[in-house]
Amino acid sequence: MQTVGSAWWLIMSFGVPFVLGLNAQPLLVRLDGDNLRISAPQLEFLTGKPLARLKDGAAVGFLGQLTLSVDANKTIEARAIARFAMSYDIWEERFTVTQIENSLHTTARRTLSHLNAQTAQAWCLESLSLDLSRVPPDKTFWVRLEFRAEDPRESAGVIGEPGINLTRLIEIFSRPASAKSPTWTLDSGPLHLADLKHAEPRRTG
Repeated sequence: MQTVGSAWWLIMSFGVPFVLGLNAQPLLVRLDGDNLRISAPQLEFLTGKPLARLKDGAAVGFLGQLTLSVDANKTIEARAIARFAMSYDIWEERFTVTQIENSLHTTARRTLSHLNAQTAQAWCLESLSLDLSRVPPDKTFWVRLEFRAEDPRESAGVIGEPGINLTRLIEIFSRPASAKSPTWTLDSGPLHLADLKHAEPRRTG
């Protein structure tokens, strides 16, 4: 594990896009009410150059896309996509994350602050979900997560009126990431809806 981490840091230091697959990082898929959600406990994207920029006081954008297919990721049947803006408080050593949701008609922003790196990363992935009505109940399907640090040169047109530009984000994910956009790709499948576990009820109070 230490060797893998060292190789990851070396690649990131040279600004080369880094793509992780299922063998390196498991993508876990579960049911949560009317949604299909994911988690990736071993995925760490708050490191390398993005983390260095945050600790230098810059805001860093991350783009996330969750897709579902019934033909091993050849054709996308359902998609969730979002942008996450992060900042870092050097005194408290905590992160603040703002998510702009992928609504076609309204702009929805959610912000969480005072997060450590692990919680901030998990919250971003937790925010990407697919409506169960888009999940085939009787077919095998595949789920793919694509997550990348935003290239400042590509950010123009992503945020505007009335909010997030879905067409622009989909266009960005349709082409390979540049050297300035560290990228992580995780797959899960083949899956069947009946075999997925339900999320544990969230505790309140």
